[in-house]
Amino acid sequence: MKNKGLGRGIEALFADNEINENEEQVTEISIDKLHPNPFQPRTEFDTAALDDLAQSIKKSGVFQPIIVRNDDSHSKEYQILAGERRYRASKLAGKETIPAIIRPISDEQMMEIAVVENLQREDLSPLEEAEAYATLMDKLHLTQAQVSQRLGKSRPYIANYLRLLKLPREVRLLLKADKLSMGQARTLLAIKDEHKLIKLAHATVANNLTVRQLEQLINSENKSKASQAKPRTKKSPFVHDAEQQLQDLFGTSVLLNASKSGKGKIEIDYSSNQDLNRILQILNISLD
Repeated sequence: MKNKGLGRGIEALFADNEINENEEQVTEISIDKLHPNPFQPRTEFDTAALDDLAQSIKKSGVFQPIIVRNDDSHSKEYQILAGERRYRASKLAGKETIPAIIRPISDEQMMEIAVVENLQREDLSPLEEAEAYATLMDKLHLTQAQVSQRLGKSRPYIANYLRLLKLPREVRLLLKADKLSMGQARTLLAIKDEHKLIKLAHATVANNLTVRQLEQLINSENKSKASQAKPRTKKSPFVHDAEQQLQDLFGTSVLLNASKSGKGKIEIDYSSNQDLNRILQILNISLD
């Protein structure tokens, strides 16, 4: 099973807010006074799993309190910070109240908590994980480096997931439906022609191709193209490895052309002005 644990979890975010858990009290709050987190990126909940949890709550109650904050838009009502599944299951179980801890949390912290809680789900797909990172960057105006630092993940790790969002919508749906794996999707990103990428993605699913088989197909096609073009000098293993590491760092295609004299050039692809700004941030270059 894939480990969804993060270097910094929800409690670490609460610690940043200087909250003393020993001083907190558990309060029974009316179900009718609760509202889901407006920043929650997760919109779908497994119906069968909720039913199972509801049956457990009917029998034994809620063991772990949910965490809420005061809802400024509704007097004496609350927004859920963590524990929306328990809230939904309690409603299904016919409960009138639920144990909760009230914490003073800002909108920015609430959004970050919602995304982190979402990232800690065991059933999270690679695309949902990528979308969660993109949400943090977009809504909180963070760079990849800042997201990496906050979540305790390496920058290349974040970049590799964000690259998945560049896939055509049709291919992203296959990834979201778990018909394509993370490794297969990353391999498909080497194809620049969108029509060919989509066609090969469906072929991968239909023929249950492994990542290795997919790589061989793409390499075979690239070699065929190269044989029809002007001959190129074969790259050394060092140059090939350097290209791969640069691609992992920048989250995009990188071409390293080196000559025997030691001179050469590095070409870094970008798809938009936003993508260029992302690469400049990695290089710590500011155009302000």
